[in-house]
Parts: sequence; structure tokens; C-alpha cells
Amino acid sequence: MAGGMEAVKRIICIGHSALDHIFRVESFPRGPSKVRALEHVETGGGMAANAAATIARLGGKAELWSRVGDDDAGAKVRAGLRALGVDVRSLQSFEEGRTSTSAIIVDNAGERLIVGSRDINMPSGTSWLPLERIRDADAVLGDVRWLEAVRVAFTRARREGVPTVLDGDLGAREAMPELLAITDYAIFSQPALEDFLPQGTIEEKLQRVLEFGPRHAGVTLGAKGYQWLDRQAGTGYQPGFAVDVVDTTGAGDAFHGAFTLALVEGKPIPECARFACAVAAMKCTRLGSRAGLPTRAQVEGFLAAQG
Repeated sequence: MAGGMEAVKRIICIGHSALDHIFRVESFPRGPSKVRALEHVETGGGMAANAAATIARLGGKAELWSRVGDDDAGAKVRAGLRALGVDVRSLQSFEEGRTSTSAIIVDNAGERLIVGSRDINMPSGTSWLPLERIRDADAVLGDVRWLEAVRVAFTRARREGVPTVLDGDLGAREAMPELLAITDYAIFSQPALEDFLPQGTIEEKLQRVLEFGPRHAGVTLGAKGYQWLDRQAGTGYQPGFAVDVVDTTGAGDAFHGAFTLALVEGKPIPECARFACAVAAMKCTRLGSRAGLPTRAQVEGFLAAQG
């Protein structure tokens, strides 16, 4: 505390950053065809990068540890994050790497088809990461696109007593048990939870996740909201908020960023879930993963109007 004001919370986000090309169409074609785009935007993407952008937009301090190529797309990714106030000093550009890009087709219902390209030869080493900065962070949030970095950062965070939040998405089923053992808050997408644990009800799957080590297990359910099981707060469910959906791209990333920020601000789990669901819903009202990201005042106004 200084001058009666609470210190701004600082969160390190680790993982994927990309450049997205998003095209809005009337509807998906039934087969191979030519389709006219009603709208097109080029914007930054990637799970960790979008979460960092969300945190910064909401007034937190976000630091991104990620990798891009030393190319035009990488320069655009860096510039877009810097413009939002994200600390990009540890967004590393690799001359031998190629920045991840995605073509995202969005229909009038807000549903999307994503065609992504990632450089599988991007250097995965972590020796350059400033792990000593973790001790001064309020939380570390990681996705599953750069497993080597998440492992070393979460291990260091555990040693320093800094809470960790895992964005559990598809593509890391085999590594998941090891990650969960060093994770405090495991938040899955519904497809990823079903891929990791195919059998049982959602609550049974969340209970199984807790058995791997986290204190909190949750799953985002798209428009239906968020369900969780927490060692202290018990089980809970937050319904989603009804909005006019334009594009769902990045909604899960926004949820993770908002949830983590609310968590380190000391909000109880039900309030974290409500806040994050609101941010994710508001994000969906604009095309692209970041154009709809709200400010703190906009979220508070939205929630007040919900009653």
C-alpha cells in the first residue's frame, strides 16, 4: 500500500503469441468454394499473448515471455502488445524462427474455423528467461504451447510461493499430469478436459484433476459459463452472459487473463468466475481477439447492469 492506493498486480504470462488474419463471412460453405469476406482484420493472437493483453486492458501489469520470428509478423505482434501496455522485454525474436500465424474464418453466429501455422523448429530453450523476476510477480499464467518454459517457470514459482494458473488446452495430453503437479489453478477448455479425461461427468473429471495436485480445477463451457471444483471453495458454477456474439476468437484467453487478475486481487473464486465470464462475453462483441477487450470500468458497468 502506498498513499492509500493498492499496488497494481503484476502477472507473468508464458506461452504462445501469433499474428491472426480474421475474416468474417455470412456462413461457412458446404464444400470447396469462393466466399466473400464481409470484414477482415489483422491482429495479434496467441493464448498467452491474448491473456496478457486482457490483463493490461483491465489495468493490471502484464509481462509476456514468448517467442516470435525475426520477421514482419513478429514485429507486428510486438508492436500490438506494446501499444496495449504489455511488457514485451522477454518476447524474444529468433532470426532462425518464423512467427506463428493463423487464418480465422468467423461466421455470422460468431463460430470460427482456425487454420494455424506454427514453426515447429522455433528454439525451445529457456536459458534466457529471467526466472529471478518470478519472485516479484503476483502470479504466473502459462499455456501449453511452450511446455519447456512453463515447466521451469511453474517450478520456480512453486519454490517462491507464487501462484500458478494453467491454460489447459488441446495438444498437451501426455504432458498434463506433470504440469498439473506444479499447477495451483488448472483451467481447461471443455474440449481439452474431454481429451485428457474422456470418461465421467464434468464434476468427476474436475475431481480427477485435483488428484494430480492443483488446488483448483475448472472448465470453461463457452456461452454456458464456467464450472469449477476448489479445495477450499468447493464446487461452483457461473452461467455465461448473453451478448450479441460477433466473434468468439480469444474468449477463453480473455477468461484466463481476467480470472488470474481477479484472483491475485484477492477476490473469492465465485467473484473471479463472474468477472472472467463477463470479460470473455464482452470480448465476443467485436471481431478479433482483442478489439472487444473491455476496460475495468466497462466490466463494472456491465456487471452492474446484470444485477
